[in-house]
Amino acid sequence: MELSKKTTILFSPELHRRLADLAGRRGVSMGELVREACQNQYGVVDAEARRAAVRALAELDLPVGDPEEMKRESLPDPGKAFP
Repeated sequence: MELSKKTTILFSPELHRRLADLAGRRGVSMGELVREACQNQYGVVDAEARRAAVRALAELDLPVGDPEEMKRESLPDPGKAFP
């Protein structure tokens, strides 16, 4: 990735300390930590990445029932008292 644009961000001393500690524990620069956070929060995902994610989810073998079964399992039994 080409890094060619610069932005200055001011942090409170406490947030700066916490971010510096986290970057140190991860073994990355503070800049890398902030870039990763921005990408995770605001990054644009292209259509192919979305399709790949949908395919990966569809391939999971999860124990999920049909909608009516899930509704029955999620609603409390009216005859039972709550603890």
